[in-house]
Amino acid sequence: MVEADAVVIGAGPVGLFQVFELGLLEIKAHVIDTLPYPGGQCIELYPDKPIYDIPAVPVCTGKELTDNLLKQIEPFGPTFHLGHTVMTLEKRDDGRFAITTDKGGDFLAKTVFIAAGMGAFEPRALALEGIAKYRDTQLFYSVKKPALLAGKHLVILGGGDSALDWALNFAQDGPNKAASITLVHRRDGFKAAPASIAKMKELVEAKQMRFVVGQASAYAEQDGQLSSVTITAPDNSTQDVRADAVLVFFGLSPRLGPIANWGIDIERRQLKVDTEKFSTSVPGIFAVGDINTYPGKKKLILSGFHECALAAFGAAPIVFPGKPAHLQYTTTSTKLHKVLGVETPTFD
Repeated sequence: MVEADAVVIGAGPVGLFQVFELGLLEIKAHVIDTLPYPGGQCIELYPDKPIYDIPAVPVCTGKELTDNLLKQIEPFGPTFHLGHTVMTLEKRDDGRFAITTDKGGDFLAKTVFIAAGMGAFEPRALALEGIAKYRDTQLFYSVKKPALLAGKHLVILGGGDSALDWALNFAQDGPNKAASITLVHRRDGFKAAPASIAKMKELVEAKQMRFVVGQASAYAEQDGQLSSVTITAPDNSTQDVRADAVLVFFGLSPRLGPIANWGIDIERRQLKVDTEKFSTSVPGIFAVGDINTYPGKKKLILSGFHECALAAFGAAPIVFPGKPAHLQYTTTSTKLHKVLGVETPTFD
């Protein structure tokens, strides 16, 4: 059994930054994640997609953000348990939490931080019988290696940010440019950034890509390969569109999974927390990032980072009873410089 001051469930950006905030308070963390690598949705869904709203970082990809966070937490030596799904979490009489995973992991933690995004999420699938056999070869629910789709005839399904972002990405001149792009959405209206919508319409007008209103209703094969997709319009007319690959962006279907059985107050598949220390209804269990809900909640990475700082300070009295947790600044605190393994600067 692993005994820990803190167990962080989820190794996405918010979970990784939780490790940092705990480390500043000298609380060592063990991190558990279902995925076999850290990064969460940033790596699983959009490793190469640019992110623009990280403070002081004008632009970075999901992979770059993950890599930088991993580098930032190196001084604190967190222990990762990847490829593990937490199955049970029970509070013991001594106040600690017994945690088990599906791979035989066994933990006893003073505090628990749930940073599991939307829980056990999975993409909403394209409901065409038999097409699942092409998944990860010609059918994709995320784009991990854009270069593999360069020069291909692409059919992109969806009307949100991901669908438009990737349509624009593959339409640009460069090494990843597609041979053709057909964007398909069930209606002539989008839930995406206005600038992306405007750019898409501009490219359609310039005949650099196509937009079709309708839904994928069938597909055809040739020589054992997916060759085309049939699109049915609202008036029931159909057209066959050449497809070397189909990219599906229908959003995620969130499932709390085992979390729903842990005795925590839940509201609309999210964990209710206070805004003082982001504690759940169970003292000692904190929830940060997209998994939590409170009045005014905004599902932004930067909001999750703020939540991590307050959650760490909320946990400190539990980990170190009777020891005050003073707010210190990394710019001036010699103690934090020692924790971070950096030299204290001197000024003339």
